[in-house]
Amino acid sequence: MTADINTMLPEIVLALYAMVALIAIVYTGKDAMARLSLWMTSIVFVGMAAWIATSGEGTSVAFGGMFVDDAFSRFAKVTILLSAAAVLLMSEEYMTRRDLLRFEYPLLVALAAVGMMVMVSAGDLMALYMGLELQSLALYVVASLRRDNVKSTEAGLKYFVLGALSSGLLLYGASLTYGYAGATLFTGIVDAAGDGPMSLGLIFGLVFLSVGLAFKVSAAPFHMWTPDVYEGAPTPVTAFFATAPKVAAMGLFARVMHDAFGTSVADWQQIVAFLAVLSMFLGAIAAIGQTDIKRLMAYSSIAHMGFALMGLAAGTALGVQAMLIYMAIYVTMNIGTFAFILSMNKEGQPVTNISSLNSLASREPVQALAMLVLMFSLAGVPPMLGFFGKYGVLVAAVDAGLSWLAIAGVIASVIGAFYYLRIVYFMYFGEAQDDISVKATPVLKLFLVGSAAAMLLGVINLFGIEAPAALAAASLVN
Repeated sequence: MTADINTMLPEIVLALYAMVALIAIVYTGKDAMARLSLWMTSIVFVGMAAWIATSGEGTSVAFGGMFVDDAFSRFAKVTILLSAAAVLLMSEEYMTRRDLLRFEYPLLVALAAVGMMVMVSAGDLMALYMGLELQSLALYVVASLRRDNVKSTEAGLKYFVLGALSSGLLLYGASLTYGYAGATLFTGIVDAAGDGPMSLGLIFGLVFLSVGLAFKVSAAPFHMWTPDVYEGAPTPVTAFFATAPKVAAMGLFARVMHDAFGTSVADWQQIVAFLAVLSMFLGAIAAIGQTDIKRLMAYSSIAHMGFALMGLAAGTALGVQAMLIYMAIYVTMNIGTFAFILSMNKEGQPVTNISSLNSLASREPVQALAMLVLMFSLAGVPPMLGFFGKYGVLVAAVDAGLSWLAIAGVIASVIGAFYYLRIVYFMYFGEAQDDISVKATPVLKLFLVGSAAAMLLGVINLFGIEAPAALAAASLVN
């Protein structure tokens, strides 16, 4: 039991922190503690990420195989915790100015982070569902944090209803899988699947599990919640949705496919490839007509998840490595982009209309230049880091014999470049209409300029994440 607890210690410590902080703040001045709660949670996240990155080695399992601590889960956890900390720090000024900063906000994010950490370490269908629901229930609440706003409450309700539907589909798939495999442990499922063709019942279980997971990564055609929730939720919450939960859901997707169905790559490869193609094209085409930058980022997210799924569809260690690197780059780009969106305001009120960016470069040259770099990187324009992320998943797809998928990815990327470059066009060549300002706080400016600089400087050696990603992929695909 002691060994089991030691394996799961980071999750236990973070859960205890959230619960103790919740009880402590309730018995003190709640409003006065909101800012302290946010900073404390951010510091805990960074400390936890450093602990996980430096202390873990090899692979260890806990609670009879229900929880797996390996290089793959550690890579995903560090990405999740650092992105969650960045979003919390970015959100302080926005939430304070609009009287939304409550002590519950960072603690709900902390509980969601616990769920995400359990998700990427799940070795059993029950552990998978516990982590998934802990994350989801916290996210449903933060989506509707702005209770006096119709769009925010609508966003929370839509997310909750559609999330419950996806959970039902996932549970149905889990029950089918358990029924035909006779086990909930991934090791038992992979033994039942065997090396030959899977039974029809297991294939149905796999399909329903994939549908539930596709909803969590907002892959088409299960993306319907994403644009409305991104637009309706407070902007810092949207930034959170676009980063850490995506990494967790993609990590869980890879974990289930390789750990539970690793001997049946041919059975799930076509499902994942189909989701990838649909997501890339739907995200690229649907974003073209968007006028709200948050809705545009929602469709951008759908398209980028398609590219990440391309790496997973390869079914190889190289594909998983490319997917992990892609997700790390994607998170960095999104943090910078949302730092810019959080800075957009007119007379103190938030602005999200794309046309309001007209001629911004003449008034805010530094922020406009940073946004230009981020948009080029999101579009996959060389030599930005985003290009190398896309190149990695394309190479993995070709290497796995999925050249048609790589060609589809290139076409979708070209289509998607239009709406990123349109933002750049508005900033540099648009006719000034609104007196919008992008007066970023020092924290927002740090994340905006820092992430833009990372897109340029990271081409040297990807900041050293290539080797940990290769180790993570090797630990999963064995």
